[in-house]
Amino acid sequence: MATIHSFEELDIWKKAQAYAVMIFNLTDLNEKIRKDFSFKDQIKRAALSISNNIAEGFEYNNNNDFSRFLRIAKGSCGEVRNCLIFSNNVGYTNYSDNKELIDSLNLLGKQIGKLMSYIHQKRIKTSLAKTRNP
Repeated sequence: MATIHSFEELDIWKKAQAYAVMIFNLTDLNEKIRKDFSFKDQIKRAALSISNNIAEGFEYNNNNDFSRFLRIAKGSCGEVRNCLIFSNNVGYTNYSDNKELIDSLNLLGKQIGKLMSYIHQKRIKTSLAKTRNP
């Protein structure tokens, strides 16, 4: 894996930013969502939380903190998906309009999970190397 020097280089951060913009646009353009201030606030906060947590975790510059913040970002992916499904169920949006975004957020959550696994495996390998070569 290539060395990453800033969170802006991470594909998951780029995708998270793009999805947050989509959610912000959806909440501004959809009259039903626009009128439900608490729902609008919740989905916007959750959407922005994904990239915020990726960025914040990266900036701590250690794998334990980064993994913790990635876990929060992954949870926020699920929260946004849940909000989109809810918006379909209450008639704010149509499932067909949101399906692609829901699927994309699901994939992003999986990609975040894979990065978490990679970091975990790297941590294990480093720990084993230290015990073998004290």
